[in-house]
Amino acid sequence: MAGTREPPSLLPKAARAWQTCPKTSAAGGRAMQTFDSDGVSIAYLDLAPTGEGTGDPIVLIHGFASSHAVNWVNTQWTKTLTHAGRRVVLYDNRGHGRSQKLYDPEAYHSNIMAEDARRLMDHLSIERADIMGYSMGARISSHLTLAHPERVRSLLLGGLGIHLVEGVGLPLGIADAMEAPSLADLTDPMQRMFRAFAENTGSDLRALAACIRGTRQTLSKEEVGKIAVPTLVSVGTKDDVSGSGPELAALIPGAESFAIEGRDHNLAVGDRTHKQAVVEFLARRP
Repeated sequence: MAGTREPPSLLPKAARAWQTCPKTSAAGGRAMQTFDSDGVSIAYLDLAPTGEGTGDPIVLIHGFASSHAVNWVNTQWTKTLTHAGRRVVLYDNRGHGRSQKLYDPEAYHSNIMAEDARRLMDHLSIERADIMGYSMGARISSHLTLAHPERVRSLLLGGLGIHLVEGVGLPLGIADAMEAPSLADLTDPMQRMFRAFAENTGSDLRALAACIRGTRQTLSKEEVGKIAVPTLVSVGTKDDVSGSGPELAALIPGAESFAIEGRDHNLAVGDRTHKQAVVEFLARRP
């Protein structure tokens, strides 16, 4: 999750809807399961396709301070993809949602978080999957693809453009915002935005502070150029957080870029045209 607007009442509808999402189930009443990822408890959902299709699996990785519900369920991504005939696997990143909370920044290195996704695939006996991430989740997805290219059928990067190469994630001031005594103690608009979002989603603020300090890895142009799977980069035209989508796509051999018209970083994730572009991309990729 990222953005620069506030007050909390103007946060994305998906975030506000979290307050009405039952804490014991999500995605049509399905209870979350957990598995052990090298000693860390990770909560996940494994949803069967509801429409005609191949049943190919897709793994969804959410953004900072978000969760499986805020990023993918409340925005109707799970409904869209299962209706398109996909098996949808989604989980709460470590430090988020219903997964285990950790307070050491070193536990949140992008490569370590990518291994949570790989271990979940192992746990579910998924040899290969399409991987889709948004914002921080896109960063994690990129690291997963480079570490385990044989496990990734295609890569879908949302809410992250050239800042995968040129940026190190969100400002460290966001970590400070998580540790402030209260929202009222903050004056910076971006700090207030993230603190309000984190409170609205019921997040563990200490864990989020550690996460943002730990997931600050970039990839070089040379590393990005080694991504050899079909790739779609989708960024909102009003997104001032992600960096240019076309610039990143130009560094990845054969990658496509999709402009989510009129959307900023917060609203691009659930945009209807974004969903359509992803479904069409998945339908035509090898």
